[in-house]
Amino acid sequence: MDKFGERQKGFEAEFVRNQELAFRVTMRRNRLFGLWAAARLGLPHGEAADAYAKAVAAADFEAPGDGDIIGKVLADFAEKNIAISEAELRAELLRWGEEARRQLAPS
Repeated sequence: MDKFGERQKGFEAEFVRNQELAFRVTMRRNRLFGLWAAARLGLPHGEAADAYAKAVAAADFEAPGDGDIIGKVLADFAEKNIAISEAELRAELLRWGEEARRQLAPS
């Protein structure tokens, strides 16, 4: 294989690694965000909180973007009469995204 072909394969492999990392970061972010929301909803730690975090993460597959995950948590908070704005939820989601990146950053 010539140098160009080797270089192309290297770029493709790096792209795949970056996409996989981005997916893992998003999934970790959603789980952490779900656990945070579960605590705010008063769900006990353990199975109930984990089940809620999984439901939040699953909501992210409904539509592209973060609107579906924000909408789910916003509706759940409204149901429990917890006052929070969409902007506050987006700020929390951003915070948990940074934490997920920190946790999954290559050493």
